[in-house]
Amino acid sequence: MNRLIIVSNRLPFALDSAGTDLWTVTPAVGGLVSAVEPVLRERGGTWIGWPGIAGKIPQGPLAEATRDAGYNVVPVALSETERDEFYYGYSNEVIWPLFHDLQNFCNFEPAYWPAYKQVNERYADAIIRNAQPDDFIWVHDYHLMYVAQALRERSTSRNRLALTFFLHIPFPPYDIFAKLPQQRRLLHALLQFDLLGFQTRRDVRNFLQCVRRVMPGTKVLSRGDTHVIRFEKRKIRIGHFPIGIDFDSFENGAKSEAVTQRSQRLRASFPDCQLMLGSDRLDYSKGIPERLRAFRDALERYPEMRSRVVLIQIVVPSRVEIPRYHEFKGRIDRLVGDINGRFSTSTWVPVQYHFRGLDREDLLAHYRACDIAFLTPLKDGMNLVAKEYCACRTDEDGALILSQFAGAAEQLKPDALLVNPYDVEQMADTIVKAFRMSPAERTVRMKRMRRMVRKENVFWWVDSFLKAGATLGGRSSRAFEKRRGSATLQSVKA
Repeated sequence: MNRLIIVSNRLPFALDSAGTDLWTVTPAVGGLVSAVEPVLRERGGTWIGWPGIAGKIPQGPLAEATRDAGYNVVPVALSETERDEFYYGYSNEVIWPLFHDLQNFCNFEPAYWPAYKQVNERYADAIIRNAQPDDFIWVHDYHLMYVAQALRERSTSRNRLALTFFLHIPFPPYDIFAKLPQQRRLLHALLQFDLLGFQTRRDVRNFLQCVRRVMPGTKVLSRGDTHVIRFEKRKIRIGHFPIGIDFDSFENGAKSEAVTQRSQRLRASFPDCQLMLGSDRLDYSKGIPERLRAFRDALERYPEMRSRVVLIQIVVPSRVEIPRYHEFKGRIDRLVGDINGRFSTSTWVPVQYHFRGLDREDLLAHYRACDIAFLTPLKDGMNLVAKEYCACRTDEDGALILSQFAGAAEQLKPDALLVNPYDVEQMADTIVKAFRMSPAERTVRMKRMRRMVRKENVFWWVDSFLKAGATLGGRSSRAFEKRRGSATLQSVKA
């Protein structure tokens, strides 16, 4: 069986110094880790990435952290300057806001691009040192879009490798992408991969539009959902592969006695109230201020909701050392204070605000306890929280309010209540619609969403992508078959 090599900006854990010769290991969170780590742990392979610290990587703590991983871990070291210019700079001050249609947040600093290339080249070196000719190289996300270009420049022997890439964030339309100073160089680098995967059909359409406009001489062949680009005497396959979750893990966790008891205690804390959940990482793309303004508008225009709805807003700290994110948190704090100051009574506080991450049992308890999930990113590659919420609704009850600009909307419509996160009044009206929705309608909608999330789970996602890449260079899909519990890496049409 061919080995699976995962290449991503971060390893599935982070090292952090706790003092002289003392280190802490923190499991990473997010869509990539929750989706890929269980598969790699089960089938074995290698994960190449950065452990989250600048400078020299301590080998002892690294070995201890990966001893029971079930796969090999190859760390990539970054200096403080590289961290600042590659990670905080080009990746998160250029690509992240631009690809989320928030170009006003971009900082097109010229020094960032050379640092981005340099770090991608270091990842390419790590692949060269650890890959064998028949390995399946799966590169992930916007930090590493230059890796295939670096590999083809550095080693002709590695030109025989089948190089695949999956973008977890959205791909912007041409009018947005055209603002990128390195637009042609970045597209050229992406076209050095053999398979490019995106979250949604919209992302695929945007990418193909950019290729046609920016890269003259390319030829795009499309038939249904199958797309092939002819470029520099090569064929690059393009597809959409919506990422899923480990449905059974979330469902079984939600049914556990510990989660059941936590859920019951949470509900008992707010008698006679419907609970509405917002859960996001601290980021300006998540639409948190707009969501709070919508809740405030609903309380103003619909007095029936007062003392009867509580919004539990969880914000997981992220990049708080960056001034823009610190200022963004202040904006959220002020909105929460304004709502609670304006509407609270002696027995009811409308917004329960938590600026911290929840442990897994606590998070699942919130999913089970909350009658409504209110997830309204301005733009999102997928939004796995929406799928996790559905998986945990074991009573097949609950309403989902979801941004139409989240990738998950393509799969969860029409049963999710889709909203425009820029339209505060529409979101307020939709809160009231969810609040008033009959139990029978909630059940019908939730049953259908749960069926979809169960079917198109993380293993279906991996199956789909590996099947699409299995025949690259004449490979047989048999090379990727491996049973994982009830899931088999088998043929699934991408």
